[in-house]
Amino acid sequence: MRRIKKGDEIVVLTGKDKGQRGTVARVIIEKDRVLVDGINMVKKHTKPNPNQGVAGGITEKEMPLHISNIAIYNNATGKADRIGFKVLDDGRKVRYFKSNGEVVDA
Repeated sequence: MRRIKKGDEIVVLTGKDKGQRGTVARVIIEKDRVLVDGINMVKKHTKPNPNQGVAGGITEKEMPLHISNIAIYNNATGKADRIGFKVLDDGRKVRYFKSNGEVVDA
């Protein structure tokens, strides 16, 4: 079980987008990175390729962030929070916020 999953609302802790919030679009497990909607946008210069129908120019795309540079957002406290794991009485393993003990996965 991962601490950060697709669909989680996160806060960026470091870098040019520090303090911004977004939703995780994809988790890249092999490299411990996440792709967040609208965060870490870069300009990419593309060459035109008429054979594939690709127009040239400058496009903006999202680049992955390392998992250590983000934290999950806690709605109850309104701040970034750390995640822990615990096993409930019925045997399910769930994620919970370390600050208030509230379960993330309802």
